[in-house]
Amino acid sequence: MKKNQTNVLSELRQMILEGALSAGSRIAEVPTAEMLGVSRTPVRIAFRALEQEGLLTKLAGRGYEVRSISVEEIMGAVEVRGVLEGLAARQAAERGLSLEHQQALASLLEEGDQILDVESLQEADLERYQQMNKRFHDIVIEAAHNPAIQAALSRNEHLPFASSSALAFDKKHMQREARRFQFAHQQHHHVYHAIVNGLGTRAEGIMREHANATLGYVHQPKDSDSLTVITERKL
Repeated sequence: MKKNQTNVLSELRQMILEGALSAGSRIAEVPTAEMLGVSRTPVRIAFRALEQEGLLTKLAGRGYEVRSISVEEIMGAVEVRGVLEGLAARQAAERGLSLEHQQALASLLEEGDQILDVESLQEADLERYQQMNKRFHDIVIEAAHNPAIQAALSRNEHLPFASSSALAFDKKHMQREARRFQFAHQQHHHVYHAIVNGLGTRAEGIMREHANATLGYVHQPKDSDSLTVITERKL
């Protein structure tokens, strides 16, 4: 399958997550493009995105360096995201969804159901889910009508794996990934139900759990300062 921009970004993010691109290593456009079998343009765009996510540091000369990321750094960023998105969900429930937002969320839930209703989940399906997932989160935040939440989330998204769009998935274990995405999408249904029915406290709790479910799976080896595999990521 020909890699698109999202494929390249997700693959590089996963390589950093698993340590295939280790902390402190230098990476450049040409060798990375050759390794992935793509042109330099999607790699260049991916590098910039990963820099914004806090995974790469741009060097004074050419190229980038993979940042050293601690478990504590990820935990802190994900917890903050959970608090902010939980607050957004509660305020959206208390204010009431507009018909436009309600229809958009319902349509995204249906799209997610269709994506996951397959015998064998493929990489292309997960790319579609990733786009759906980001839009779902964006609408919940929009529905809160609170610019302070949006501003705080924008700052937090520059930290590693703190953004709803910074998804990673393990292509070597697609069945496990399918179960993970199916569970996450059920949480989407539950938070939607809570918001539509004005259950602010419930909506907040589900949305916080939706982000913080990551933390029970993050681990760091005792004999290393670098992050190793995170077997479950936020959705």
